[in-house]
Amino acid sequence: MTRAFQLVIFVLIGTSLILLISVPVIFASPEGWSNKKNVLFSATAFWIGLLFLVAIFNSLIS
Repeated sequence: MTRAFQLVIFVLIGTSLILLISVPVIFASPEGWSNKKNVLFSATAFWIGLLFLVAIFNSLIS
């Protein structure tokens, strides 16, 4: 259970770093928002899902 928790934390950190870099790049590009809007919404929904998964794992481990 601890390994799964660590893996989910690792994926959450990786996704956060990817979003931290990609969101400003998407907004700065001339037509980035209109072309990449669905990808950005999907990545944000994935990040929120990971956040809830970390909370669930945390409540099971503690």
